[in-house]
Amino acid sequence: MPDVWIIIISSSLGLLVGVLLGFILRVSVVEKGFQTAKNKSQSIIDNATTQAERIKKEKLLEARQEIHNLNLENDKVLKEKKANVAVLENKLHQREELLERRSSNLDKRELNLDRKEEVLDQRKAAVDEKNLELENLIKEQNEKLFEIANYTVEQAREIIMARVKEDMIADIDRFIRDEEERAKNEAQKKAKEIITGAIQKLAQDVTAETTVSVVALPNDEMKGRIIGREGRNIRTLEAMTGVDLIIDDTPEAVVLSGFDPIRREIAKRSLEALIQDGRIHPARIEEIVDKQRVEVDQFIRDKGDEAVFETGIGRVHPDLTKLIGRMHFRSSYGQNALKHSIETAFLAGKMAVELGENEVLAKRAGLLHDIGKSVDHEIEGSHVDIGLQLARKYHEPEAVLDAISSHHGDIEATTVIGVIVAAADALSAARPGARSESLENYINRLTQLEEISSQVAGVESAFAIQAGREVRVIVRPNEIDDERAHVVAREIRTQIEEKLSYPGTIKVTVIRETRAQDIAK
Repeated sequence: MPDVWIIIISSSLGLLVGVLLGFILRVSVVEKGFQTAKNKSQSIIDNATTQAERIKKEKLLEARQEIHNLNLENDKVLKEKKANVAVLENKLHQREELLERRSSNLDKRELNLDRKEEVLDQRKAAVDEKNLELENLIKEQNEKLFEIANYTVEQAREIIMARVKEDMIADIDRFIRDEEERAKNEAQKKAKEIITGAIQKLAQDVTAETTVSVVALPNDEMKGRIIGREGRNIRTLEAMTGVDLIIDDTPEAVVLSGFDPIRREIAKRSLEALIQDGRIHPARIEEIVDKQRVEVDQFIRDKGDEAVFETGIGRVHPDLTKLIGRMHFRSSYGQNALKHSIETAFLAGKMAVELGENEVLAKRAGLLHDIGKSVDHEIEGSHVDIGLQLARKYHEPEAVLDAISSHHGDIEATTVIGVIVAAADALSAARPGARSESLENYINRLTQLEEISSQVAGVESAFAIQAGREVRVIVRPNEIDDERAHVVAREIRTQIEEKLSYPGTIKVTVIRETRAQDIAK
């Protein structure tokens, strides 16, 4: 029995010890797990803290970089705005300077105007005073003449008028000069344009070379074939072309007479083709004339295209190009109108380059300045008015219109191109040999101009220049005063008009010059 209890007690103790050992072991394991979890949590906290710091630093760097970029962009915008402000300030400063200069110029002009008005007032007062003195003097002279001399009223009037004429010679010369200048401005250029236009269009007997063409025949027998049976061939050719055929005693030649140069060219080509073909009868004549009319039309277009290409003025309306080609058959004083227009275009282009103007526009205006001449024998009006209508119709630039309207000086040019074309037109027409005039006649006319001018009293020397369009006269200053110089010019002009025959106008320029010189030794 005691052994049983011992066993029970031993077992209980063993169980108790096992339970204690298990509890202690469990506590030890739990403590170790808790410590491990604590360590892990601390590690996680440390990692999170490190990552947060890293993210914080990255975000901070990004924020600083963005702030830096924004500062750079703001600096750039600020610099641009400062530059714009500087440019605006500079422009404003320039405008202020310009306004100051203009204001200064206006002040000077106003001062000059005031001075001129004052001078004019003084001159007017002086003139009024002289007129009053003159009236009193005339009155006194009339009274004295009646008192001391037994003159009739007519005799007294003649004496007084003679003295007044001597006293007023300067005023008379000035009046005559003003009237001449006014007459020239109003009538001379217009009259010249009207006369030359009328001669070119109507006076068929004046320039035979522009109204007739000669066709050479292989033999005189061909004349009979051209006339045909009862004249049917020649009548058909004249009816088809509108040109008169003159068959006379001139050997181996037929003369074509007609004012229209294009019709005359068609007739000439048709007759030459018929002579070469040998078959001359009404049906063949009609066929050849129709064919030559087409060929001449194409020839005109080709001439226009060549002129446009040669001058390099750019694109031109096809109808206007054809009108340019028609000028090949137009002449003025024997000068071919198309060649004159091309020459004017080149001269105008050269002058435009020198003056800093548009060369192509100047050439275009020069080529088209006489475009009205291509149809002026078909349409009423001067070639200037016709040219303006054509240029407006084909929408040419304003400078071209101005050149056409002002190249003869009828109206004043409003553009630099208009002035250039007028000068180029005058140069092309004035150069020696440009217009039909023999060299011998040309030299004789220059010689006569100088001789006529030299024969006037007080003239020292005279020189004909500008291809005989101007004569410059140098007078002796001790014999001719300033007022008398105008009288000399008028006398020379009268002598030239009475003794010479010439196209256009001749300008007389009288030069009076006094020189003083000495030699330093």
